[in-house]
Amino acid sequence: MLNSSRSPNDLKRLDTEAGSSVTVVSGSEASVAESWDRVRRRLRAELGEDVFSSWFGRLELLERVDGVAHLSVPTRFLKSWIQSHYVDRVRALVSEEFSGVTEISLTVRNALHRALPRTSMSQEAPLSASSRPTVERTAQERMEERTQPTEADGLSGSPLDRRLAFSSFLVGRSNALAHAAAERVARIERGAPLLYNPLYVHSSVGLGKTHLLHAIGHEVIASGCRMIYLTADRFMYDFVTALKAQTALAFKERLRGIDVLIIDDVQFLQGKSIQQEFCHTLNALIDAGRQVVVAADRPPSDLESLDERVRSRLAGGLVVEMGSLDEPLRVKIIDTRIAAAKLHHPNFIVSSEVVAHVAHVITTNGRDLDGAVNRLLAHSTLTGGVLSIDAADLAIRDLVRAREPRKVKIEDIQKLVATHYNVSRADILSSRRSAGVVKPRQVAMYLSKILTLRSLPEIGRRFGGRDHTTVLHAVRKIEAAVGADLGLKDDVELLKRMLQD
Repeated sequence: MLNSSRSPNDLKRLDTEAGSSVTVVSGSEASVAESWDRVRRRLRAELGEDVFSSWFGRLELLERVDGVAHLSVPTRFLKSWIQSHYVDRVRALVSEEFSGVTEISLTVRNALHRALPRTSMSQEAPLSASSRPTVERTAQERMEERTQPTEADGLSGSPLDRRLAFSSFLVGRSNALAHAAAERVARIERGAPLLYNPLYVHSSVGLGKTHLLHAIGHEVIASGCRMIYLTADRFMYDFVTALKAQTALAFKERLRGIDVLIIDDVQFLQGKSIQQEFCHTLNALIDAGRQVVVAADRPPSDLESLDERVRSRLAGGLVVEMGSLDEPLRVKIIDTRIAAAKLHHPNFIVSSEVVAHVAHVITTNGRDLDGAVNRLLAHSTLTGGVLSIDAADLAIRDLVRAREPRKVKIEDIQKLVATHYNVSRADILSSRRSAGVVKPRQVAMYLSKILTLRSLPEIGRRFGGRDHTTVLHAVRKIEAAVGADLGLKDDVELLKRMLQD
């Protein structure tokens, strides 16, 4: 069922929001993008936000040829997991949304990225103004071969994207501190004391965490240090593979022999043994004066699924948050994407008024801005119409309408409820049964059930390891109480508004 990558001449990419890239061979680009978006939305609705983000957030549609939809993922681990657990459901949804498609083909994107000149349209993957000469790329490949572990080592790491460098990172008020810290870590002299170890960067999706991690990796490689960049799923895959092959000891020794370890999406680390090994690796590297850089979507204290020792170790370094993109930075990002698109479409012209309007109405993340530029480009090239503000509104209306309310986290609910009822979050998670604690705990459980996609067992785990029946009892009790207690009803409504605004 799996086919090799297609010829570059057969493919034409259309990057879409949420990190998806669609390659269209024939038909309307807009209709294909909309169909693929529907597939993703249906997967998210059926499987829940956590499962979708873990396994399908980076699933991309490349092309449709002869009744086969060619999909790609960035790692072999994701490919193996989807094939083992979800391939039938994905095939069914794709067949329903794309007429004539009866099969899917799943490939790993690493090889495709080397073969295809991909147009990047996100803050985490900006286009450079000009492509590098082949000789320069070859030299860099040789350097990477010398400085990164190889497949023969059993520790190959995830590939670095050459476009994600410090020179292409757009700096604004919201990310200036993270950018400065990343540069300082990447360019510190060998043997010098490590100021920020570990460096922990966290933010919501699409704000540039991965870009900074790749940029650090490139600088470290250029300095001649031994570095490895791993996503959390790649770390899990390599560790499990080493256990199965009975080479776990060699895996540990090689991992702890590097100069810089970079881990992305650490919130996805699962499994007690894997977390223990990660903790031992952190301790060994930091104690030996080796640099560790970690990125996640939340601060260490909110990584409830991770062992407390891991959270404590991560919080012991420099923790930096990358905030939402401010409007001047959004304007800068859009201008950069438009300039990159004009390299291939010289007639693509967008006025400063339209750029400012788009930056004002799309406030979520860089990927939504990428999607907006893609839609403006499609409107300009496919219809030939003038890009007025009204035309821009028409082109990006799906992004504006589809913008979901702020995602509510259980940790945010617990903190807000604790503050509202003048108790601590630790009280809510504790086993205390006093009336002053039980009521806030039940309100927090109720809000977690109605405002998040978490299951009852998962909510129970987040509330001090309680059973799902305890959560169900709390939900039913609050549901009944708000009908009779107007004060409680007002409290619950106020908390809901504060969490969703």
